[in-house]
Amino acid sequence: MSKTQKETGKAFDYTLLKRLLQFTKPYKITFYGVVIAAISLSAFAVLSPILLREIVNTALENKDQELLLNIIVLMLIVLVLEVVSQLSFVYYANWLGESVIKDIRIKLFKHMLSFKMKYYDNSSVGLLVTRAVTDIQRIGEIFSQGFFMIVSDLLKMVVVAGVMVFYSWKLALIVFAIMPIIIYATRVFQKAMKVAFIDVRAQVSNLNTFVQERLTGMKIVQFFNREKVEQEKFRVINEKHRNAWLKTVWYNSIFFPIAEIVSSVAIGLIVWYGGLRVVLNNNIDELGTIFMFIQLSQMLFRPLRQIADKFNVLQMGMVAANRVFAILDRKDTITNEGAFEKEEIKGDISFKNVHFGYVEGEEVLHGISFDVKAGETIAIVGATGAGKSTIINLLNRFYEINSGEILVDGVDIKDYKLTSLRDKIAVVLQDVFLFADTIENNISLKNEDITLDTITQAAQEISVHDFITSLPNDYQYNVKERGSMLSSGQRQLLAFLRAYVSNPSILILDEATSSVDTYSEQLIQKATEKITQGRTSIVIAHRLATIKKADKIIVMDAGNIIESGSHKELLKKGGYYYNLYQAQFVADEVA
Repeated sequence: MSKTQKETGKAFDYTLLKRLLQFTKPYKITFYGVVIAAISLSAFAVLSPILLREIVNTALENKDQELLLNIIVLMLIVLVLEVVSQLSFVYYANWLGESVIKDIRIKLFKHMLSFKMKYYDNSSVGLLVTRAVTDIQRIGEIFSQGFFMIVSDLLKMVVVAGVMVFYSWKLALIVFAIMPIIIYATRVFQKAMKVAFIDVRAQVSNLNTFVQERLTGMKIVQFFNREKVEQEKFRVINEKHRNAWLKTVWYNSIFFPIAEIVSSVAIGLIVWYGGLRVVLNNNIDELGTIFMFIQLSQMLFRPLRQIADKFNVLQMGMVAANRVFAILDRKDTITNEGAFEKEEIKGDISFKNVHFGYVEGEEVLHGISFDVKAGETIAIVGATGAGKSTIINLLNRFYEINSGEILVDGVDIKDYKLTSLRDKIAVVLQDVFLFADTIENNISLKNEDITLDTITQAAQEISVHDFITSLPNDYQYNVKERGSMLSSGQRQLLAFLRAYVSNPSILILDEATSSVDTYSEQLIQKATEKITQGRTSIVIAHRLATIKKADKIIVMDAGNIIESGSHKELLKKGGYYYNLYQAQFVADEVA
């Protein structure tokens, strides 16, 4: 079965709707209130045509002014009650929809927070944003404009049909004879629109994904003069988006005039047949019935025309729900079944014959084994792609290993509660991510235990305080999206401060001194010496000058450990590390 067929599914997916209705349980009172309002609407809607019939057949024929006034007052009361019911129905149906999607969105975001990094490696950020924002909003429309509206309209049609049969089964037959034409047209329209809207959703996702990626990578676009190329790509994608929507407009422009013509034909037949009976039988009572049937036929046909549109809303919501539930049903979360947690971790680390690959069948680490004693500083060096950063990802359990063991203080990391393990590890990455927020919030990450005084004291201890106070509003300075208002060196300094204030037992520095200016590097070196004191530290670096003082240096190549020892020991061996050293330092001396 093709992807389109799978997404299209049934015209009305009861199983999916039932699953959605589970989210209304916390709002039972509102749910039943909406149902009652829908029933009330159906009752009040048919009362006005019935009262109009009484005015024409009784009050006007008998010239009874008092009865006429009483019926008009009654019609006003019915109208007010109908307006109140309509207002209650629309407001609370929308309120229920917004409440449901609030809960679904929270559940979806919580679920996405627990995904393995592998899921994000293979997923488009723009597509996930579409799922979490646009698609979930479509789900809300199932309640506000889809399901309840359809139920209300169907209920109204049943009541209207019953009243028609009760007052004149012959005129009712004329109306019912026209209905199959509208029903058939509605069905054809609904099928065509469902396919069209699936295309619309796909094009919306493509558009969001494209814009998200290009805005994020705007520097690359401009650095390499790719503006015209990207503009042309955007034009093509945008044109497909427009064409997808135009297809829905085309179907609407065909269907609604046809429905209007059929409805007008029905009214013409009612007037012709009813009027003929009045003329031939001289029966003035038929006039009121004709007026009533004209109104009732509109009440019967109008929902039919609108139901097609509401079915589209419902189906768009169903397609969106399918996509959102597909994410909620994914099992790409890190298993968090461990119960072990410690107030303090010493920091002993052991990798025992660890095998791992990001892609099945393609190993990145081939049986890695090494030990780090608590309080030691070890460095990991090697060429790009050797597997250095992979070790850091595995220690934090961003990915699950294929085989082997990773132990912290002699306990397998799978046996730790995930939050307990990560609370004891701090990481400073080469590519520092900062939120569009103040420096204080970027350091504390809204952790209530980390106060401004704590941050200030920590910043003074690692010599970052002067740099921060030189900025406007110092710790309240907004760094904007991804820290764009700061240099790469300044962002690195904030990353060191963020790691330091978390007071970790294990500190990881992943290329933390690369791509920074000399002044920032000197500050980072001072910060490194301070924050590595008394805690287990793992340093990944290309610049070998930053790791000379490490207790042990592990040299990796192609997913294997090929050498290990201190700086002096490795130089004496004259192996891979010696060659790296010669390449960097001899070249620098010549320069």
